Amino acid sequence: MPQVNVMIAGKAYRMACGEGEEAHLEGLAQYYDEKIGEMRQAFGEIGDMRLHVMAALMVADEVHELKQRLAKLESDLAATQGDAGAADQRLSEVEDRAAEALVAAAERIEGVAKSLIPTVVG
Repeated sequence: MPQVNVMIAGKAYRMACGEGEEAHLEGLAQYYDEKIGEMRQAFGEIGDMRLHVMAALMVADEVHELKQRLAKLESDLAATQGDAGAADQRLSEVEDRAAEALVAAAERIEGVAKSLIPTVVG
């Protein structure tokens, strides 16, 4: 199993990860380290534990917000797909009515054409 070394808040951590996930884990660690840096810059040296807790809550808030946005987008997509399905149904109904109107018009034209052709009396 691959292992990576990451730095978070100035401390090195050796972590195991799945094959091919090394870069992803390093990116996550860097992102979290940046959040701790933001907390340290905003609040000063308030202790590593508090910085970690505050950074974790900040990341959790971002995840929560993104989940809400995703749920809204999924809901909007479902509504749009429903609207598209309803539009397809209406289009099908219009096509059916148009086909019926064409058949009726063809029958009337055929009737008029028959009335114009003289009948041969033999």
